[in-house]
Amino acid sequence: MTSRVVSGETDKSVMQRYMTLPQSSDAVMVEYFWIDGTGEGVRSKGRTLSTEPKKPEDCPVWNFDGSSTYQSEGTNSDMYLVPVALFRDPFRLGNNKLVLCEVLKYNKVPAETNNRHTCVKVMEKIKSTKPWFGIEQEYSLMDGDGYPLGWPKNGYPGPQGPYYCGVGSNKVFGRDIVEAHYRACLYAGVKICGCNAEVMPAQWEFQVGPCEGIEMGDHLWAARYLLHRVAEDFGVVITLDPKPISGNWNGAGAHTNYSTEAMRKPGGLAIMEEAITKLSKKHDEHIRAYDPNQGADNSRRLTGRHETSSIKDFSAGVANRGASIRIPRQVAEDGYGYLEDRRPSSNCDPYSVTEIIIRTTLLDE
Repeated sequence: MTSRVVSGETDKSVMQRYMTLPQSSDAVMVEYFWIDGTGEGVRSKGRTLSTEPKKPEDCPVWNFDGSSTYQSEGTNSDMYLVPVALFRDPFRLGNNKLVLCEVLKYNKVPAETNNRHTCVKVMEKIKSTKPWFGIEQEYSLMDGDGYPLGWPKNGYPGPQGPYYCGVGSNKVFGRDIVEAHYRACLYAGVKICGCNAEVMPAQWEFQVGPCEGIEMGDHLWAARYLLHRVAEDFGVVITLDPKPISGNWNGAGAHTNYSTEAMRKPGGLAIMEEAITKLSKKHDEHIRAYDPNQGADNSRRLTGRHETSSIKDFSAGVANRGASIRIPRQVAEDGYGYLEDRRPSSNCDPYSVTEIIIRTTLLDE
């Protein structure tokens, strides 16, 4: 059996010789990463600092060419990278770091896809409510030819049924990528809390949370960056497309679990029901905020089939995975806990999602 050859793939074992070279204590590698102009892609570049940064502010503001990331014109292309969240680097190890950055234009105005800028202000307003979020990030593994990993090249695998949380080489594909990503997240300090194979073969999910306030967006974007980097080492492509394969296959979402401190205490179910009523009145606004293309991506996924609600209608129910908002059965029995918004797409911006949920349920906007 011949091994699979991916165009541009290199022998990663050769790199290990260089990664074991000693590194001076006064030379720390920091990889700056940010969201590009598509609203779902991530970019990164590295620099050397003379001391180990302990907080984001220890990393200097930097710049990059926005004309090459869909974020500026070539005649005025310099944009600013403002460090906002610091993580350990699971690739370079040692004192080396990853730093998530906000993007500002030449005039210090937030870039169009810098949704963190407004999200952090909203979270500051309501921080006394202690909002917790958890996002279930679904994604698909693809070969270099754009076809799902492990699928027969001239056809399709068997129908959905045996793949969700599956075990066995005929049921799941790419588990080594999933395991490597899990460990990379834990090392980095990302609040990853689980993972599983999903309904469509070559589709997986990891969960991040609970995170309070702005931390949700920061940690999910870090987890996405790490996922792309890990898959790069395996010669596999990650897609966050909410419907990567048309037809009778499940799409991919970013189900968002949400609660405030009051919802997590006895009697919290009544507060959740009030929040659901508010969400029902703002359905269209939320749909526009739940993918980078104002609902166009999600329209291929939210069809009312394959465990989704219709994009046109709002619904809520206990243990109903075909509803817009699901109340877990245990939450209904206990009378407190959290609710799950099943509408956000897999390629959503978590800053936009968490911000509009807060604006609707707590700020009545």
